Amino acid sequence: MSLTVQEQRTVRFVFLGAAGVGKTALIVRFLHDRFDFKYTRTVEELHALEYDTDGARVRVEILDTSGSYAFPAMRALCIRTADAFALVYSDAERDSLEEVQRLREEILEIKGETFAGITVVENKADLQSGGRLATAEVMRTAEEEWGAGFVETSARTGENVIAVFRDLLEQVKLPSRVSPALRRRRQTLTRDGAREKQLVKKNNSCILS
Repeated sequence: MSLTVQEQRTVRFVFLGAAGVGKTALIVRFLHDRFDFKYTRTVEELHALEYDTDGARVRVEILDTSGSYAFPAMRALCIRTADAFALVYSDAERDSLEEVQRLREEILEIKGETFAGITVVENKADLQSGGRLATAEVMRTAEEEWGAGFVETSARTGENVIAVFRDLLEQVKLPSRVSPALRRRRQTLTRDGAREKQLVKKNNSCILS
């Protein structure tokens, strides 16, 4: 039986956090396995990939947001339309952890107090500025008090970047292992939804385990 439009499921992951913590770098590392040393401020970009699993087509959208939040109404809309969130802070910028706490409160205000689709991401772990004790405390708070996931990453080295997306997939109860033989398509969209470019995905870039 052919696949119908109704059988396609779409899930959206939104990356939130203060400016400069590495949200874009994490996404670029996952999608393209590269790290750009030059910092470019993000306005908003939507990345998408599709794959087939268990007889159904899944479209995964990854929304990369600005850390400046110049438009609160747009941020609220991003939160309302998301299925799971990666709340990113930098191990090198401890003030950014306060922004993660504030963003979580905003998410719960909009999505409801019982919403649990959050993964806290500590990025720039390669700089080792916070120390293991600080990381352990944040992890305990995220997992035990917030009921959220926690992943320590480095977009520069690629450490644990795949684990972020694995955790997000588990949050929405999607399989975290995708066969490289499956057809896949990925594109990047600008904020107004216009198609910017078509990207070719490497055969092994969708393996999450």
